[in-house]
Amino acid sequence: MSSNKLQGNIFRFNSSNAAVAVDYLVVAGGGSGGNGGGAGAGGGGAGGVVSGSTNLTVQTPYTVVVGSGGGGGVYTYFNTNGGDSSLGTIVAHGGGGGGHHANFLGRPGGSGGGSEGNQYGSSQGGKGNAWLYKVSEGCDGGTCGPDAVPDGSGGGGAGHAGHSNLRNSNVAGNGGAGIASSITGSSVTYGGGGGGAAYIGDTGGSGGAGGGGTGQSRGTSNGTSGTANTGGGGGGGANVDGYNGGSGIVIVRALQQASSTTGSPTYTTSGSYHIYSFTGSGSITY
Repeated sequence: MSSNKLQGNIFRFNSSNAAVAVDYLVVAGGGSGGNGGGAGAGGGGAGGVVSGSTNLTVQTPYTVVVGSGGGGGVYTYFNTNGGDSSLGTIVAHGGGGGGHHANFLGRPGGSGGGSEGNQYGSSQGGKGNAWLYKVSEGCDGGTCGPDAVPDGSGGGGAGHAGHSNLRNSNVAGNGGAGIASSITGSSVTYGGGGGGAAYIGDTGGSGGAGGGGTGQSRGTSNGTSGTANTGGGGGGGANVDGYNGGSGIVIVRALQQASSTTGSPTYTTSGSYHIYSFTGSGSITY
């Protein structure tokens, strides 16, 4: 807290402990979709989304880290989670990778990865971090039930759980929807889960609103990666590698302009706000 001192006849302001009120949005990288090895893999979970307000001490650099998207799960290896993003001590956790042909389960993360289709028994989606970290960042991945046509389930989104595949529906699970933020002055949705991949002749799941990638429809169309700087989960692959998760983003706004930044954030204004959008790691000082 700042203090004022009367020295002689001069009233001096002590700024050593002054603080600036900021709003923030921290979005982690999305998880990759899995590789189904011929069946329908799960979609990647969205990166965690954390927003709020805090006070930053002036003349103190705050480190910004922007998480990368998880690399697409390949046939011989497990899927991968997205990278964490942070502003100082405020952390959003990377999304969980989608279920893989060698491990049907979706991975836990900011939002959980969807599970792979399993014709022999049920398989569980990964847990979102409301369960893992006891804070609200994202939702669980979808769960697959026993299905003669093993389509994958969708990855969890920041605002909605991934959709499960429905027995004999011939459509893989859609990714869960993300959440909208107007911190930049316009409404943008972040943190959509990736769609699950489909078995031969079936339809891949759609990505959740907020950058989620589409799951592969085996034999008819390829899937897509999560959208960069949204934290969207990657679409699941059927007979190809899973698709990459989308990278995250960190946005900080205040009524006061920063004294310095590193990492080349995009600077914009909206009304009286000064807004800094980081798509790569750096720092901010007020």
